[in-house]
Amino acid sequence: MIRTTAVYIAAAFAEIAGCFGFWAWLRLGKTAWLVPLAMLSLATFAWLLTLVESSAAGRAYAAYGGVYIAASLLWLWQVEGVKPDRWDVIGSVVCLIGAAIIVFAPRAPAVA
Repeated sequence: MIRTTAVYIAAAFAEIAGCFGFWAWLRLGKTAWLVPLAMLSLATFAWLLTLVESSAAGRAYAAYGGVYIAASLLWLWQVEGVKPDRWDVIGSVVCLIGAAIIVFAPRAPAVA
């Protein structure tokens, strides 16, 4: 459980950093030299998701979505300097609850 959470958090920040590299280049007029770093960050994100213990990729990705939303709001606040409002926080909590249900729900063994 701790490993899965850590992998999801690391993946979220790798994905956000990679996407933000493109955003900074295309929307903020920053140097194109950010693009190779952004691509490396996005590749790291994809690799990290393969480390999640899950019998199905789609389930791992679905649960990751909730973590991504919460991490995006932390990025908004810490990197972009925009404090999330109560609706951002409420929405994030709802998504994290959904992610927890997906990850920790009791399931029958997978049948091949």
